[in-house]
Amino acid sequence: MTAEQVVRTVTDPELPMVTLAELGIVREVRQDGDGVTVTITPTYSGCPAMESIRADISAALRTAGFGPVEVRTVLAPAWTTDWISESGRRKLAEAGIAPPGAAPRRGAGPIPLTLTPRPSTLRCPRCGSAQTEAIAAFGATACRELRRCLDCREPFEHMKEI
Repeated sequence: MTAEQVVRTVTDPELPMVTLAELGIVREVRQDGDGVTVTITPTYSGCPAMESIRADISAALRTAGFGPVEVRTVLAPAWTTDWISESGRRKLAEAGIAPPGAAPRRGAGPIPLTLTPRPSTLRCPRCGSAQTEAIAAFGATACRELRRCLDCREPFEHMKEI
């Protein structure tokens, strides 16, 4: 197995149904002899799982027999939910988390402050109904919100568009 193949098997500690590669966090895997350098971009700069992600990548590579491992974090360009693969989106939905839609497009410069919520139609990942409502702006992590389906009445999380 190559170093890249090994890294592509590492799952996200907060969303273990998807790999880091499926989330678009893995930017580059470079092998130089026995050593490996992996470049990652967090979902957001304050992501509390970054230490676990670095440790999991390093452990997977060492277990596979690779020598020195360096995990580098780059913040630019900033991660976007548009980088989540189709298989990652499918796996999120299968686990009951509504995958994000297209990320908002922004021009260069400061991000404008919006005081009203963006209108959105989200389908329930359990029954497919578009009749859903927001319950809380934040779910288990800052990048998810809690919603409820008005048809099947089941709560679910939605990964926010970033």
